Amino acid sequence: MTTIAASPGVSGTASVLRRLYFVRFAFAIVWALVMFTTAATLGPVAVALLVLYPLFDVAAAIIDARASRAGGSPALLYVNVAVSLVTAIGVAIACMSGIPAVLRVWGTWAIVAGLVQLIVGVTRRAMGGQWPMILSGGISVLAGASFVLGASAPNPTLVNAAGYAIPGGIFFLISAWRLGRAAKGR
Repeated sequence: MTTIAASPGVSGTASVLRRLYFVRFAFAIVWALVMFTTAATLGPVAVALLVLYPLFDVAAAIIDARASRAGGSPALLYVNVAVSLVTAIGVAIACMSGIPAVLRVWGTWAIVAGLVQLIVGVTRRAMGGQWPMILSGGISVLAGASFVLGASAPNPTLVNAAGYAIPGGIFFLISAWRLGRAAKGR
């Protein structure tokens, strides 16, 4: 068995990402559970949750970008910050028009953010723990397309949007576990 020592930059980045991914897992699960209780209507709690999710993504992408500077350009992460900020504003505006409009904005965001996650995961493969992120990015693209298409269905709901967070959270958890070796410099 060959052991390859991770560089200090990779180890530090992996350590920050590992902690961030654990937090993202917990947030996604709690968010989804609360969202499921309000997904039938666009009440104040649902609106707040729908705006909060992309804002949380903004904060996570900023932390990720700062940690990732040592390992390469965080440009795509800053693209994600901008896209998620625009999404938070777009979702807030879409909430005034109803669930179909929210699903269109949410779905578009899931597609773009999924593509970014997929590309970032591919560029970080050498660090380890990125296959769950690559899979999650691909699934996000497909889920986003289903949200956009589902917006045209009779009686669309936000249940699928709530459910969208659960697999993403699980992928973050798996990735966090897998980053353990890189975070320890092994």
